[in-house]
Amino acid sequence: MTQGQMDIESWMGDIRRRIDGILERFFESKCEEATRLSPQAIELVTEVRKLTMRGGKRLRPIVTAAAYRAASGATDLTPTFEVGAALELLQTYLLIHDDWMDEDNERRGGPAVHYAFQEKHGDRHLGASLGILAGDLASTFGWELLLSANFPEARRDEGLALFVRIQKEVFAGQQLDLMTDGDIELMHDLKTGSYTTRGPAELGGILANADTAGIQSLRNWAAPLGVAFQLRDDLLGTFGNVQQTGKPGDDLRHGKHNAVVAAFRRLGASEAERAVLEGVWGRADATDEEVCAATAVLSAARHEVGTRLCFLADRSRAALAASPFDDGAKYVLEEVTRRLTDRGS
Repeated sequence: MTQGQMDIESWMGDIRRRIDGILERFFESKCEEATRLSPQAIELVTEVRKLTMRGGKRLRPIVTAAAYRAASGATDLTPTFEVGAALELLQTYLLIHDDWMDEDNERRGGPAVHYAFQEKHGDRHLGASLGILAGDLASTFGWELLLSANFPEARRDEGLALFVRIQKEVFAGQQLDLMTDGDIELMHDLKTGSYTTRGPAELGGILANADTAGIQSLRNWAAPLGVAFQLRDDLLGTFGNVQQTGKPGDDLRHGKHNAVVAAFRRLGASEAERAVLEGVWGRADATDEEVCAATAVLSAARHEVGTRLCFLADRSRAALAASPFDDGAKYVLEEVTRRLTDRGS
């Protein structure tokens, strides 16, 4: 490991610690507030807190901080932390609802929120209802933190409007996902890119009071990166293992219409190959041997998705090279690019 790599590890680790500190203090105050409302109200806050603080790489706060560093030239990243924490709560909200919609019972090595309520109360419908409420509460918490963020006064409304736009794009992307729309990259850009790379990068630019050209440079870097990141997740979800993905099972067992499955169906596989895949896809009880056989017929699709991932990552790097940012900022953004697109990470 080089000195530069050690520095970036420390840089990212400090952001994670600062974000976790903000979130822990925030949840302490929310627990006290909920207790004053009703003894029962603490239950929702507790589950939101557990999921938020259980794992998570804090990628979105890191993207926000990296973009702010690039657009401002400043090394003090404090102005980005409330926004970064708000993005983590936005993610918690989306994960809670996504797990319920997908009927996934595990998240980040622990129970999905709706499932935790179901197990606690012994009632499936009540568990789902409380899970939805917990997701709504996480969304409100995200807004509460965002409203305390240190936007430049003249850019505050722009930052708030962007947070609205991010969520509308995620909802549209989730709809496309649920309806197995054929435009996988549009779905990935809306559902994932909006709140993982594009939105956080633009928020960092607004916090830095960047001009139109600076915001556009950040957008040019972040847009292809968001889709590439999700393509990597699709590859890991199909060919990875539980240790890599942090999920119980894989995308084949869950019947997810991801980029790999879409490429397979588009490439014109044989009837026998299609039968192997369809025999596993959406079957939670598929054996490891059946899944292994299915992944074997996906080799051409795996290559196509991997090639597209590399192309998009290169586009992100080309936009970074053409940007007006200083060398230190470019180094940080390049490291973020690598960590979001390397399939071994």
